[in-house]
Amino acid sequence: MQHDSTSGGQATEPIRSEFADDEDMAELLEFFVGEMSDRIAALEAAASSGDQAQLATLAHQLKGAAGGYGFPAVSDVAASLEQAVKHEGRPIDEIKAEIDDLIGICRRVSM
Repeated sequence: MQHDSTSGGQATEPIRSEFADDEDMAELLEFFVGEMSDRIAALEAAASSGDQAQLATLAHQLKGAAGGYGFPAVSDVAASLEQAVKHEGRPIDEIKAEIDDLIGICRRVSM
């Protein structure tokens, strides 16, 4: 399992799926990676509009999808955002770091 453990800076290396070498998963992974820019845009829109319900939904979807496609690091960060929004009810201004973390790690998803 890959984890983001950077000290003092934001990691920038691509994150590849645990299933990257599985030919049977190639098309599915390509679809998931290809739709990531839309997911990022949706996260940014929900954050800028203050739509906590949408943020929770998007984080929940990413948590499941990323885990299923072999991106546990993305799933972990999405779970943290979902927890902050849905279960802790923290306002948007208090969860900006979690939102930024999820968007940042999503940008690193690669084939």
